[in-house]
Amino acid sequence: MPDTRFTQNRELSWLRFNERVLMEATDETVPLLERLKFIAIFTSNLDEFFMIRVGSLFDLSHFKTHTIDQKSGWTPGEQLTHIYEAVRVLYARRQQIYQEVEQQLRVHGICQLHYDELAETEVKFVRQYFKSSIAPILSPQIVDTHHPFPHLQNKALHIGAWLKYKNNPMFAVIPVPAALPEVIFLPGGETRYIRTEEVILEHVSQIFKDDTILEKTVFCVTRNADINPDDEAFDFDSDDFRGKMKKLLRQRQRLAPVRLELSRPISETFLKYLKEHLPVTQEQVYVTNAPLKMGYAFALPAKLSENKRRALTDAPFTPGVPHGVRLNAPITPQVQAHDILLSYPFEGMDTFLHLIRESAYDPDVISIKITIYRLARKAKLVEYLCAAAEAGKDVTAFIELRARFDEQNNIDWSERLEDAGCTVIYGVENYKVHSKVCLITRRSQGSVQYITQVGTGNYNEKTALQYTDLSLITANPAIGQDANHFFQNLAIGNVSGQYEHLMVAPSSLKTGIIREIDREIAKRGEGRIFIKMNAITDIDLIEKLKQASCAGVRVRMIVRGICCILPDIPEKTENIEVISIVGRFLEHSRVYCFGQGNDERMYIASADFMTRNTEKRVEVACPIYDQNVREKIHYLMDTCWADNVKARALQRDGSYRTRPIRETPIDSQQMLMAKALEPDDQMIDLEPDKKHGFMDWLTGLFHGHKG
Repeated sequence: MPDTRFTQNRELSWLRFNERVLMEATDETVPLLERLKFIAIFTSNLDEFFMIRVGSLFDLSHFKTHTIDQKSGWTPGEQLTHIYEAVRVLYARRQQIYQEVEQQLRVHGICQLHYDELAETEVKFVRQYFKSSIAPILSPQIVDTHHPFPHLQNKALHIGAWLKYKNNPMFAVIPVPAALPEVIFLPGGETRYIRTEEVILEHVSQIFKDDTILEKTVFCVTRNADINPDDEAFDFDSDDFRGKMKKLLRQRQRLAPVRLELSRPISETFLKYLKEHLPVTQEQVYVTNAPLKMGYAFALPAKLSENKRRALTDAPFTPGVPHGVRLNAPITPQVQAHDILLSYPFEGMDTFLHLIRESAYDPDVISIKITIYRLARKAKLVEYLCAAAEAGKDVTAFIELRARFDEQNNIDWSERLEDAGCTVIYGVENYKVHSKVCLITRRSQGSVQYITQVGTGNYNEKTALQYTDLSLITANPAIGQDANHFFQNLAIGNVSGQYEHLMVAPSSLKTGIIREIDREIAKRGEGRIFIKMNAITDIDLIEKLKQASCAGVRVRMIVRGICCILPDIPEKTENIEVISIVGRFLEHSRVYCFGQGNDERMYIASADFMTRNTEKRVEVACPIYDQNVREKIHYLMDTCWADNVKARALQRDGSYRTRPIRETPIDSQQMLMAKALEPDDQMIDLEPDKKHGFMDWLTGLFHGHKG
């Protein structure tokens, strides 16, 4: 059995993270509509958790031989039992918090109404709306000998009714059409609305006129979505990988149910019927009167007056331009003069997009190569890449069609790129290409030059406004040569390439990280490690960090989500501190720092410390050599570590605790927003002693503080 005294189960760790998201909805300093959005984010997070993580464990639990979780010692079945229990508590908290937020919104004239709360004029409006816009597109069905139990689509809302027909009980179902809006806004001065499924629920007796309605409910089935295109079950004997992925997406809709949600309690008879026909167990059934879908929360601000919207939502933020960068001048010579680091969302993606656009028409540019994992629905990047191909450049896009839940979007973009003349390669067999690398190759004055971009996040212009990420743009020839070899290896499916500067998974990333940790261990108590990432689950790296702690290495980690290593365990992890930040933006950047001062080695990376990243994906970690860029990353890391408003400290029992405010409240994201909008001379042109003095103050604010 594994030693689980200093580790915790990854699924329960993730649920604690999602609980932190939910708790943002209780923070009275957060505007009310933003609090409603946090409930919606919690809800969609939980949906994906059931589809992927619970779905995967559900499959594993049916195998005759069980894999034991190395972090908890539990079988898949035992993990599911713990998950179901933990989620039930979260449902109760979500319902309570949702009701509290809704009550406060009503004070501002924003009212989600139940049918019995409608005014007489509103009842007439809803009846007419149902008659004209809803009823004509409904597809009700009674289940009997001639009408079998239907397939219920994943995450689609349904109205279920238990009927009495000629003294015989019978089940009837009405799928809520996806074409309908989630809510119906009512006429009048205030923002009053009713959920569409509640309107249909109210009219069930009219839909089944000849039957007696015994019970009715809104319900939703969540299905396993953890599919692998390389599984035998999805072998379509096709050499067309894009066609294979299209078929696979259709298969996803028919996988086994892993959860049943009900909007109200129903009788044992009715529930037994649903459990048998889906099938699900009692553990997989959840009853809640909070909405089963909450996408509407993001559309509410558009329905408000400007004054009300300003009072109930976050103030708009426009990303700044990186200090030392001029967008009204060509980007290429600026990169050739010095490295540029973009810090999203505090600084925009425009610098990188401008670089790609000007490269499309630069006569010295020979080729552009890029790895793509996720893109926005509307992507300027794709348009610029297409323009480059149409202008005669050699454009190669390694686009990953297996980016979960973005498969169809990537399929669509791959077709657009191919139509423009780009070479499109669909990743690497058996490995997802998750790296974020772009290489621009130029020929100038008889020599080949490279401009390389390496990022921690996707080339997604929408999430670049919502996620904190880093994007390095460098003309460093050594990094460029490594990047060129990287793309050459990808093109032939070689994932075992060796590189001088880049650490690349699956070949050299984990071994490189272990080598760096060992280097700190060898310093006999003087070692330092400072890491920022989204998750840590890789048991080899967890064990190595434990060894570092036991050797006296001081380890600080900013881990947004899953953290399977527990800090402050005597004789195990007592030199490890972990904080997590949940705020307005999703913390997403990955930074690895080993050592300190002139001896420090710093990397930004696309990979978390997860086995899937270190062994199952193509990932890239890039060293940071430029001193100004290193200073900027230190400032970002130190500001995050000093956070005592949104940060929580991980405890040895897996819980999180607020950090005491000793002098000044520090909300790292708010601080970085303000810094990004300061005049250009505020950071770059500070005298070195003043700059270091400020960061020393910032880092020392919690010197020696644990928890």
